[in-house]
Amino acid sequence: MAFSADAAAFQVQERLKGLYRLVHDIEEERIRSEHNLNNITKAHEKINQEEKVSPYYQQKLKGLYSAAVADAEQEEELIRSALTKVNEIRSIRNERRIQARNAGNKETIRRGALMKMLQSSAQTLPLWVGKLGEKAPPLCGAVPAESTYVAKMGDMVAALVKGAEEEENWILAEVVQFNAATNKYEVDDIDEEQKDRHILSRRRVVPLPLMRANPETDPHALFPKGSIVMALYPQTTCFYKAVVNQLPTSSTEEYEVLFEDPSYADGYSPPLTVAQRYVISIKDKKGKSQT
Repeated sequence: MAFSADAAAFQVQERLKGLYRLVHDIEEERIRSEHNLNNITKAHEKINQEEKVSPYYQQKLKGLYSAAVADAEQEEELIRSALTKVNEIRSIRNERRIQARNAGNKETIRRGALMKMLQSSAQTLPLWVGKLGEKAPPLCGAVPAESTYVAKMGDMVAALVKGAEEEENWILAEVVQFNAATNKYEVDDIDEEQKDRHILSRRRVVPLPLMRANPETDPHALFPKGSIVMALYPQTTCFYKAVVNQLPTSSTEEYEVLFEDPSYADGYSPPLTVAQRYVISIKDKKGKSQT
């Protein structure tokens, strides 16, 4: 869907208004549920005093717990609606950015600002919040994309490209388009100092995660400790081979990795932190996953 600048601003404003209302509704729902939880606590205190559960309190607690579950489900529904609004705003703004780029209005970003932007992009990547028993989907944390998946225009990917001296490197790139007839991607180097555009086969392009995994609820969606991965080296736009040294313990924490580096005695760099968005499965030079 294409938006003019004015239409995009209007669409964002409308969603912000909806988000504002939802935040107030969430707070009201939370106050109501807290009142009910306080009544449950009081009922338990009364039972403890009497040292028995009378039929009256059995029925009362049953009703209070049923109401508490209903309150929690209503709060969850409101929070999910709010997250949907946030993701819609992100999508509209990304669409406008892509349109501006295609119209030749691409803004030149200095390297320091680019590094901050990449960090912010990783920190604000949507967090996967599944329902009870629901598994994290593809492109959440360490869960790979399905084999038929095609990255969309504007998506961030790792791309295996040839340098000036024919050496091959995995770089951070943005998808310009995918040509289904040739089965090839057109990608731009995210580092604007390079100003390079590459045409690459699918096996040379690895989509980056679209969602963060929560270590507390979906630990299976993270790379295990000791995994060999590709990670974006801090303050650069290139991916290098690394070993996962420590996993994040919360949704806001990053991986701690050791990069392969022959300049150190043990062959690895000191521990460095890298966001989930920039840690992907290791690939060989032909673009195949290694186990």
